[in-house]
Order: sequence, then structure tokens, then C-alpha cells
Amino acid sequence: MQLQNIITIVGAIFILAGLGGVAWLAAGEFRLRAIRRGRLATAGGPGLATRRRDPNSGISGQFMGQIRRLGQQSAVRDPAKLSVLRSRLMQAGFYNREAPVIYLGVRAASLAVATLGVILVLPLVAGGKASFMGIVVAVVLAGIAMLGPDRILNMRRGKREREYSDGFPDLLDLLVASVEAGLSLDAAVTRVTEELARRYPNLTVHLRFLVLELRAGKSRKDAWSAFADRLGIDDARQLATMLRQAEEMGTSLGETLTVFSQDMRSKRMLRAEEKALALSAKLTVPLILFIFPCLLGSLMLPAAARLMKVFGHH
Repeated sequence: MQLQNIITIVGAIFILAGLGGVAWLAAGEFRLRAIRRGRLATAGGPGLATRRRDPNSGISGQFMGQIRRLGQQSAVRDPAKLSVLRSRLMQAGFYNREAPVIYLGVRAASLAVATLGVILVLPLVAGGKASFMGIVVAVVLAGIAMLGPDRILNMRRGKREREYSDGFPDLLDLLVASVEAGLSLDAAVTRVTEELARRYPNLTVHLRFLVLELRAGKSRKDAWSAFADRLGIDDARQLATMLRQAEEMGTSLGETLTVFSQDMRSKRMLRAEEKALALSAKLTVPLILFIFPCLLGSLMLPAAARLMKVFGHH
């Protein structure tokens, strides 16, 4: 009982210290914003404060400001991984410039919330009241805080990469048709982007980025390499390498795209066959766990009822 009191007191101290720190940060932030508003009102006249509205004035804006601040502190501690994280976020569909900072801030905030939850659960574990449930809750909170953001990011990346892999053969077929019809490669990409907008919207976003980079004067080699890095799939990297080699060696672009498109179609068919062949192995466990017990019960229950009836008469 004494240990439980000690742990409760320590947890209360940590909670009060955390709340005090949050209150101190909030007070400092409000003071800085009041000073900024006063300077803006003084510099721009009395009507400037009413004409302009601070985007961070609401509760959601203040919350996002704190998240950005936490993310900036994490980015300063480890700036080497920031470019890698930005690439991963772009592959997952987060194109905002502040996406890495917000992601790091969310991770830091989730860790802080999980730590607070574990501290609140410690008295239950030490006192013996629902100790097992307390341990389970603490483990779940820690797991969500440490693995949750990365898991969500990987799920989004995996979903988009499947869409990119499914849409790449169609992209190549349309490119081949457009190039053979007499369009240049840049004009063909613009035309294909319009055609694929409904079927593959996420792939179309990257194609629009590619079109804008080509129109801005970026070299074709660098633009296609950046396109492949944003997609993050091997097919896009192979296409970028193939276009670079075709441009350097002066080979026919239509024939090269045709051969590459046939190769992509063959790979797509092989992936479908692989999934079909693996289906029987994947169905083995559900059959054993669910269907086989029901089948065994339906076969044995009549015999069991017959035996019970015979032995009941004797």
C-alpha cells in the first residue's frame, strides 16, 4: 500500500509538472502574439487588425502551431533524415512543404500523450487492482505511440504503390499510342494525364507534377528521375532509365516504349498468376480453423446422438 501511495504521488507530480509546462508555453505564446498584434496595429493603422485575421487564432490553429513547434525541435535534432522523410511523405500523398515538420510533431505529441497515459495507469498496476488490464493498456498506448504514425504512413504508401503498379501498364500503352500517333513525348504525357484522371487519380497527380516540371524548363532526364523518386516503384525507375538511355543513344522512342510496355504487361500477368497460385496455400488455415470443425461436427453428431440413445436405454 505504501508503494502504491508513492507511485501515486510521483505520478501526480509528473502530471502537475506537465500541465504547468503546457500552461507556461501557452502563456508565453499568447504574450508573443499579443505583442505582434500590437506592433502590426501600430505599424499599419487601427484598421489593419480588423482587416487581417490571424490563421492561428482559433483553437485548431493554436494546436497546429504547437505541433509545428514540436516538429521543428525534432527536425533540428536530426536534420539528416528530413529529406528522406519528405520523400516518404510525398510517396504517401502528403505534398505540403510543412508535412515533415507536422509529422514529427504528431509523433512527439503521441509519445507525450502515451507517457501521460502510462503514468496514470501505474497506480492501478502497483495496487493490484486490474493490474493485468493496466499492463495491457500501457502496452497498447506505448505501441500506438511508437508504431502508429509509421504504420499509417506505410499503409498509405503501400496503397498508393499498388495503384501505381496497376496503372503503369495502362500509362505505357497510352504513351505508345500517343507517340505512334505523332505526338512528342511531352505532349503525350499531357494527353495521358487527362485520360487517366478518373481511373488512377493518385498517379495523375504525379503526372501533373511531371508536366509542370517539363514546362518549367527542367531537363527530361531530371524530370523523369524526379517522377520515379516520387512514385517509389521499380517500374518508374526502369522507365526513367530507359528514356535516358534512349535519348542519349538516339534510338526510336516509339519502339522502345512498345517493348517496355509489353514487358510491363508480362509482369502484370505474372503478378496475377502468383496471387492465384498462392490462394490455395492461404486458404488452408481458414479451412482448418472454420470449415473442418463444422464438417466434423455434422458428420459425428448423428453417430453421437445414436450412441447416446442406445446407451440411454441400457
